[in-house]
Amino acid sequence: MESRRLLELVRAGRLVLVISQILLDELTMAPARVRAILESVSPEHIEFVELTLEIMALRDAYLAAGVVGPKWKEDALHVAAASATGVDAIVSWNFKHIVRLDRINAYNDVNERRGFRRLTIVTPLEVVHGIDEENQEDV
Repeated sequence: MESRRLLELVRAGRLVLVISQILLDELTMAPARVRAILESVSPEHIEFVELTLEIMALRDAYLAAGVVGPKWKEDALHVAAASATGVDAIVSWNFKHIVRLDRINAYNDVNERRGFRRLTIVTPLEVVHGIDEENQEDV
């Protein structure tokens, strides 16, 4: 339910979806109904991030620090892309490799050592509830 609400907020222009080639590659293996979700979002509400050498180096720094193992380098690449481009937050349901306090702290330790700001990592639930609570305060 929260994922659907999050997408409604993106479609309404309240949030911008920041994606990279990593997500597009992952979607090639997804069922058509999942691929259709991204297609349902207007391009004006999507920002595409090019994968740069800086992003790859940050991913490698996460791996070298043991934040995640090499098998999960794509997860580290998602975080590196978000960190290097300065997004407001990563929104994910990946509790194993991304949305987990020890991993969040480890990603941010590497970020700080390499001159990047700390990254906020949350679930769709936190984003949706925060925006919905904000709307209720306006009433």
